[in-house]
Formats: sequence, C-alpha cells, structure tokens
Amino acid sequence: MDDRDFDQINVIPLVDVMLVLLVIVLTTATFIATGEVPVDLAEARQVEQPSLETPLILSLKADGTLYLGKTQIFLDGLGETLAPYPKSKQVVISADSAIVLEKFVRVVDEVKRNGFPRVSLQVEHTGPGA
Repeated sequence: MDDRDFDQINVIPLVDVMLVLLVIVLTTATFIATGEVPVDLAEARQVEQPSLETPLILSLKADGTLYLGKTQIFLDGLGETLAPYPKSKQVVISADSAIVLEKFVRVVDEVKRNGFPRVSLQVEHTGPGA
C-alpha cells in the first residue's frame, strides 16, 4: 500500500450533502414561516409576543372571503364552525391591510359573540429593529 493514497480527503461529497441539507432546511422554513392563506398584513409598531398555545387562525382576505386554516367559511356559519373548539382557545385574525374596517369588525364581533374572549389581530412589525 502506498502512503499517497491517504494524503488527501475528498470533501466534494461532504459539500454536496451539506448543500442538499441547506436547501431542504431553507425550503421547509419558507413553508413554515408563511401562513396558510396569503394576506397582505397591516403594519404596527408595537406587537405582542405570541403564546405557546396553537391558536385558531381566521384569515380575512381583501375580497372579504373568510378562512379557518385553509378551509373557506362564511360569516353566517362562523358560530357553527367554531362550536367544536373550547371557548378558552385563542383566535388570531389575519386580515388583509386593504380590508374594509366594517368587515373586520363584523368578524371580531361574531367571534366574541360565540364566546371566544381571546381575539387578537396578526400584524407585521415595523418598529425599530424590524
């Protein structure tokens, strides 16, 4: 056996594997970071830290369509849709910034009328350090 056989380490397979892992991590992080229904969120300087509990996500798009997760629902049937969930569950409303205020208020009012006191609005942070 010759001593020259072990003089060099082939790093090309290592770099290939690391690049593949990097692509997988970046791709999954992008899917996790985005919401279920894409909306153009309103901006705010002060934001609350989210709780560790998984909230119910209501998405209100600019055209007025309402979603619970990925499922389109109607405001008239919101009470029936929320009925199976415990009333202590937090509800986060992700509303498009171009939404008419009246539609947003109607959704918040309907959620609170159905016994869910913990309602919050999802916004983009634009304050210092954002």
